[in-house]
Amino acid sequence: MPRRQRYLFVCTNRRPEGHPKGSCATSGSEQVHAALKEQLADRGMARTAVRACTSSCLDVCHLGPVVAVEPDGYFYGRVRVEDVPEIVDALERGERVGRLVIPDDQYDEPPKKRDDAR
Repeated sequence: MPRRQRYLFVCTNRRPEGHPKGSCATSGSEQVHAALKEQLADRGMARTAVRACTSSCLDVCHLGPVVAVEPDGYFYGRVRVEDVPEIVDALERGERVGRLVIPDDQYDEPPKKRDDAR
């Protein structure tokens, strides 16, 4: 297999139902990963241009499902299956889907409200 131009790391970490941090898997990341693989294969990009891989926790649980795009060094957050065609279109053009890119100031989990901290 040739080295791809980009690798998409889709967090598929699963925590128990009801865990306060949640998890990407319970937010639908496994379906996002499957849709990415299918779209990339259908467009002939999977074998040479882009590989969709699963990963463990990417530490941005509050914005999941999360996809890390490497070597470009940015993350997509709150990705849904419906976003996949737009993501793959952007990859074909060498662009990003700006509305899904996690801004640098959102990586830290927001502090819990006093009532939520219990």
